[in-house]
Amino acid sequence: MARAGLGRAAVVAAGARLADARGLEGVTLAALADELGVRAPSLYAHVGGLDDLRRGIGALGARELAAAMTEASIGRSGAQALGALARAYREYARAHPGRYAAAQRARELRGDPEGAAAGAQATQVTLGVLRGYGLEGDEAIHASRTIRVALHGFVTLEAAGGFAIDVDLEQTFKRILVALDRALREWPAAAGSDASAEHRASPQEQITPTTR
Repeated sequence: MARAGLGRAAVVAAGARLADARGLEGVTLAALADELGVRAPSLYAHVGGLDDLRRGIGALGARELAAAMTEASIGRSGAQALGALARAYREYARAHPGRYAAAQRARELRGDPEGAAAGAQATQVTLGVLRGYGLEGDEAIHASRTIRVALHGFVTLEAAGGFAIDVDLEQTFKRILVALDRALREWPAAAGSDASAEHRASPQEQITPTTR
């Protein structure tokens, strides 16, 4: 029998706290049941299993991350909005590593209505900042991915202790933001055309692509 007062939201929230403390892979139904003081089978009254629980944690993380980025960037534009969004992103990843990791599983979230909506909310925040750079449509998506790659790469390495050289990490982060701002201000609309000579396939390559 499910514990009185225990619903899906409470179960997912407890799972999120467990993920932050132990890492996402450390979240199991047995561990969560122990944390909540219930038997593991009773959790199935609220979640469809471990994958469903992790999707719920991811959706929660995506909503919280989107809210943090929105609050930070609202009323700002250009480099100020980008910097505020990036700092909020980094701070959330540091404070909630487990739910941040779950929120990055885009394909899993896309298959779940709650998760898809949460993921879309986070994306819309970034696209709003990019409109301040005059970027719309496909180019905004490319730019959004560029920002995500830069920020996710940084926070992932930071969390893993991947920066071993004793040089001020805050200065590195500032330089990343300056580089992103410059890239967005000078965004090449035709970047995907591969029009430069160095990217053109030679006649031989065009004739026999399978020989590469």
